[in-house]
Amino acid sequence: MKGKYKAAIALVLLVILLPLTLLLTLAQWVPTLAGIWLPAGTRIAMEESPRFSRHALKIPDLRYLVADCQLASLQNAELTHPSRWQLHIGALDINTACLNKLPQSETVSDAPRTLAEWQAMLPYSWLTVERFTVSPWKTWAGKLSASLTPDVQQLTYSGERIDLSARLRGQALTISRMALRLVDGQPPFTLGGEFTLPDVPDSVPVNGHMESTLTLSQQPGVVDVDVDWRDNEGQLVVMARDQGDPLLDLPWQLTPDQLTISDGRWSWPYQGFPLSGRVGLKVDNWQQGLEKAQFSGRLNVLTQGDAGKGNAVLTIGPGRLGIDNNDMPLQLTGEAKQGDLVFYAVLPAHLSGSVDDPQLAFTPGALLRSRGRVIDSLNIDEVRWPLAGVKLTQHGIDGRLQAILRAHENAMGDFRLHLDGQAQDFLPDNGLWRWRYWGEGNFTPMNARWDVAGRGEWNNNTITLNDLSTGFDQLQYGAMHMATPRLVLDAPVKWVRDAANPQFTGSLTLDAGQTRFSAGSVLPPSTLTFSVTGDDPTMFQFKGALQADTIGPVQVNGRWDGERLRGQAWWPRQALSVFQPLIPPDWKMKLLDGALYAQVAFSAAADQGFEAGGHGVLKSGSVWTPDNQIRGVDFVLPFRYREGGWQLGTRRPVSLRIGEITNQVTAKNITADLQGAWPWSEENPLILSDVSVDVLGGKVTMQQLRMPQHDPALLRLKHISASELISAVNPKQFALSGPFDGALPLWLDNPQWIIKDGWLHNPGPMTLRIDKDTADAVVKDNMAAGAAINWLRYMEISRSWTKINLDNLGLLTLQATLRGTSFVDGKSSTVNLNYTHEENVFTLWRSLRFGDNLQSWLEQHAALPQARCAKGEECEDKK
Repeated sequence: MKGKYKAAIALVLLVILLPLTLLLTLAQWVPTLAGIWLPAGTRIAMEESPRFSRHALKIPDLRYLVADCQLASLQNAELTHPSRWQLHIGALDINTACLNKLPQSETVSDAPRTLAEWQAMLPYSWLTVERFTVSPWKTWAGKLSASLTPDVQQLTYSGERIDLSARLRGQALTISRMALRLVDGQPPFTLGGEFTLPDVPDSVPVNGHMESTLTLSQQPGVVDVDVDWRDNEGQLVVMARDQGDPLLDLPWQLTPDQLTISDGRWSWPYQGFPLSGRVGLKVDNWQQGLEKAQFSGRLNVLTQGDAGKGNAVLTIGPGRLGIDNNDMPLQLTGEAKQGDLVFYAVLPAHLSGSVDDPQLAFTPGALLRSRGRVIDSLNIDEVRWPLAGVKLTQHGIDGRLQAILRAHENAMGDFRLHLDGQAQDFLPDNGLWRWRYWGEGNFTPMNARWDVAGRGEWNNNTITLNDLSTGFDQLQYGAMHMATPRLVLDAPVKWVRDAANPQFTGSLTLDAGQTRFSAGSVLPPSTLTFSVTGDDPTMFQFKGALQADTIGPVQVNGRWDGERLRGQAWWPRQALSVFQPLIPPDWKMKLLDGALYAQVAFSAAADQGFEAGGHGVLKSGSVWTPDNQIRGVDFVLPFRYREGGWQLGTRRPVSLRIGEITNQVTAKNITADLQGAWPWSEENPLILSDVSVDVLGGKVTMQQLRMPQHDPALLRLKHISASELISAVNPKQFALSGPFDGALPLWLDNPQWIIKDGWLHNPGPMTLRIDKDTADAVVKDNMAAGAAINWLRYMEISRSWTKINLDNLGLLTLQATLRGTSFVDGKSSTVNLNYTHEENVFTLWRSLRFGDNLQSWLEQHAALPQARCAKGEECEDKK
């Protein structure tokens, strides 16, 4: 009996432990058991064993593999049966790259299952996948929910880029909403419609109608898409709501062997470059799958510009498009015209690679050319882009990139530029592109030839200009001639295009030889060095200095914000003598003492032009010439420049103070203030005020001169010494002493007068002496005039009045009245002298022969005075 008990105990343990063991080892034996029904070469694998609870079966993970490729991965699945079967999956990932590794079925069923048969096999169930992902289209991941019965199947799908709600009842498919978010930040593309599916679900719907709306970020904004077909014929129409003609009209036909789009039309009348054309496409063997289908077709593009009409044709195929391998020849041939530009293209290419990694390679003979006019004055003679050997992939451009440009500008000259470089998987801010460039041309306005050469690269997010040398053989304009100016790099110009930490740096030097002026002035060889620092070429600061031998340095700094250039320049205090090379030798002028300094702020922009403001100061200046000595010059020039006009004197007037000018006449304490606009206007006049100069023992003043002028500016003369004036002129024929005053109304823009109704008079006694030799010569030559001259040998003038007029041709008219006493041979006589004198002052200033003119006048116009006899003598009147 003891053995029976042992057998009974063993049977009980087997009954209890075997199910428990099988349950605990599901992860080991279930994949092996499932392999009996799975296709050859495929298997399932589990990391953890499934777990049973009271109401559910939980599967932590399950993977379906084809060889070593994971086709599907399931995580956190739970199967329950509340009222119908309900499967809830945490995540399901499908890798489409493994589909082509599935083994081909060796047996073919007699007839494919119909749609109704597939629907009849469906259990009453709910399916939910919290995150459904299909590689490589992971951006379209979302949540999948399905409600399945043999009669009705409902599906919803929601993700960041897609929303879908659809219902299938028998062969009637209704899509109530489908929204695709194709572009970030833009409204989604929506569609909906009703379709009739074929009885055997191995083809497209046999009937259907679909309407959708697409919102674009640019024109035309909102477009409506309408697709309608019946019995495998249909039409796709895309209409903009503001246009009468369709943007796209594609009639199509579908047969078991071929999909044909014939005589399709398209147009794009926006962005100022209207395009239109026809399209035709044929797809053979479309039912055998994408890998075996053959595509061929052509698309033509019509353009129109000021240069006429253009036509380009894109030829497609025949070739194949596939998920893993594309083999499609392409060629774009023809011309396109926009405005005055014409583009010519012969671009044979070949499309290869997979959907994940397509590659477009331009084959030998690929060339893009253009010619025409970019702006009114710039003519593109020819620009060439050879593209043979260049490849385009999702990683970027790979190959040799070249460009050759020949152009001319009507007024500026012609030029030729070359660009040659090598790209390696290059896209903006990704990959590497190294280049070099060179060129030359003529700069007609300055009778110069120029050249440029350099090297650079674009490496990921960093653009670097490693080498630059550009300059002119000369610059010649008017009276100026500059020798060999050239701009070079001191340090590479580098632009780091990093959104978090952008940088833009560089250092350059502009060297120039001597600058000569036709008058003989020479600016010594000059150097401008400057550096730039900032975020990018549209936002940086600059700092530099300009030096020309001993002139300078002038410090310059500022910033550029992409629209406006702002800066300041400081000219430090510097001895006036350093500017001696700028003085032409013919002037025979020597700069001695004095100091100059200046400060200027400036800005420039397309909408405002160039503006500047600041001040310059000259202190204690001193200049010597063979005829003049100028000492104690103080000059302050506050100014503002805007819109081609100068505002002289801003917070304070322009101030000129000169201590002394020594010439034939010594002038001292010269002062003048200037304030206003140049060119002047009624609203903003130019005013010269507080003019004063001590000269000839007296003072000359002018209170104000306003331009434009409505009233004369009164030039006042006070206590001018006649003797000093005569000494300065130094006529040997006569001498005059004593003070005189006067007022000269001065006109600068009068159509006739410079001085009108001016006057001079003597506030005190004056004395006139005629040189003895001059008087004797007059007496000898003219006895009648000699009698009168004898009374003018010595005369004391008690009263004089002179009226002065000067017209704008230089004709000076004097009308003078003199009253005085003449003393001759111990006798005195009262003299009343009235005379009129005309002289061209422009000729007089050139000759300065006052004495000869006076002698000639005396010979022709002198008359005897009224005699005044000595006491006790008998007298008689004489003329």
